[in-house]
Amino acid sequence: MKKVFTLFILSAMVLMACEQKQPPAGEPTEPIDMHRNLPGDSTLYGLVCDGCTDSILILLPFSGGDPDTFDIINAFHDRKIYGRPQTGDELAVILNPMDKEEVLMAINMERLRGKWCHQVMPHFRNLDQMPQQVQRRILSRIPDSVKQSMMAPREYGFQLKRGYTAQSFGGMRQANNDKMSPVEYPKVRRYKEWRLFNGRLILTTDSILLDHGKKGKPETDTADIIMLRRDTLVLKYKDHEQGYYRKTENN
Repeated sequence: MKKVFTLFILSAMVLMACEQKQPPAGEPTEPIDMHRNLPGDSTLYGLVCDGCTDSILILLPFSGGDPDTFDIINAFHDRKIYGRPQTGDELAVILNPMDKEEVLMAINMERLRGKWCHQVMPHFRNLDQMPQQVQRRILSRIPDSVKQSMMAPREYGFQLKRGYTAQSFGGMRQANNDKMSPVEYPKVRRYKEWRLFNGRLILTTDSILLDHGKKGKPETDTADIIMLRRDTLVLKYKDHEQGYYRKTENN
């Protein structure tokens, strides 16, 4: 209920700010959000105002001031607008350093938030370390029905929440019967935080559990956004590209 009320207040402020281009004389312009950029992050954050088209973007910056109008023609043609902007949406914008009125990239953070999933397949334990002939012999002795039951996919994913918190889901806790299984699934990356940094998505894991019960420092995964649509997200990590589908109550 509190989140809904906060969204209502922010939307009302966007509409009021977009209609009132000039503040009264002597009245200072206040920031409308407590957002603070990370050191080194040149991204401009704000709320989308009414009147945007495929060629212009009207943005009310979180840092305060009047709504600004930006040229997004090249970003639109280069497919660097991730998530079509709608009035009231929170947007992260990368500006051209040589022309501050031109947008190079825009990310709709409203579209980015939510649950994103993908299917994960298991693999046979230590099978790839055996000679090809031994692999074929072992696989030939396993009935197709058993193979099909063992090679069932699992759903992995993460949720990007407001306040830049994250939560991973999927996988299963390691049990004795899992250890005895001839197949195993990859480990789940347990994320707890997320951020945008100069147009890139930064995912931070929880503390890593080391030997003897000690905890190590959290790790980070950095990804470029390749595609962001209502139900589709494609991220390019350092060593692979991964597609996701949005998880809802209906699917």
